[in-house]
Amino acid sequence: MSNAGFLLDVNVLIAFTDENHIHHRLVRDWFFHRGEVSWGMCAFTEAGFLRVTTRERTGGLTLPQASELLAQLSNRPGYRYWPITENWASLAAPFATRIFGHQQVTDAYLLGLAVKENGVLVTMDKAVSYLAGPQYRHNVLVLE
Repeated sequence: MSNAGFLLDVNVLIAFTDENHIHHRLVRDWFFHRGEVSWGMCAFTEAGFLRVTTRERTGGLTLPQASELLAQLSNRPGYRYWPITENWASLAAPFATRIFGHQQVTDAYLLGLAVKENGVLVTMDKAVSYLAGPQYRHNVLVLE
């Protein structure tokens, strides 16, 4: 796959870092067999990771612990930070006709960033493939 890298969705980051997550092995296996293609996070995925992992019910980490985990991730080989330099409307424009609800707002932003950077959004959310449509399906990798 020739691309500018893999942008990891929050659900992939959480599964990768939580050994008790039902999809931990799936994500771990993909991550270590992705080849030489770079991977990364953006402000949304970092914030989402911190939000979920510091909730008592879903992660139970303290903010310093979760922040340290993010720092450790960013020190892994192939990591690059994906800056967001455009607004939501610009990045989500290619998918505007397929956005039907509030749960797709972040997905559209992340997918738009992947498209802009000629990368691939890695997720476990099958609905992102629908959001991408035929034209941008190559910018999505759904791990199942």
